[in-house]
Amino acid sequence: MAQFSSRIWREFPQRYRLEASKFKKSGKTYYPPRDIDPTNGDTENEIVRLPDTGKVVTYTVIRVAPSQWGDQSPYALAVVEPTDGTRVMVQMTDCDVEEVKIGMEVRLEFRRIQTEAHSGVLSYGHKAVPKWF
Repeated sequence: MAQFSSRIWREFPQRYRLEASKFKKSGKTYYPPRDIDPTNGDTENEIVRLPDTGKVVTYTVIRVAPSQWGDQSPYALAVVEPTDGTRVMVQMTDCDVEEVKIGMEVRLEFRRIQTEAHSGVLSYGHKAVPKWF
């Protein structure tokens, strides 16, 4: 059986299926999922899947990356708002960092995020791909 870090193991559902918490009282949705609504303390929620399309709300370009992502720099990290209004922070991919723009339409795709240290364990999650692909 493969060995996974405890953090990756806990995050499998939300990473693989874009699962979020939708609270009954406020109707707000949070990603990653939360147990308590920070606005009113509500604990009644349901797990929902986020849409896989949206737009870039804001972004930054990482030009000097941490060692584990050094071979990918420069790269863009974006806050993407899927069509339901929730916000997700993801890496942009399949485009030049100079092409990333606020309002850009994107699709959230499941991709390899990183390889963990010397163990070689692969981590997967979602990245944003421009909709022209």
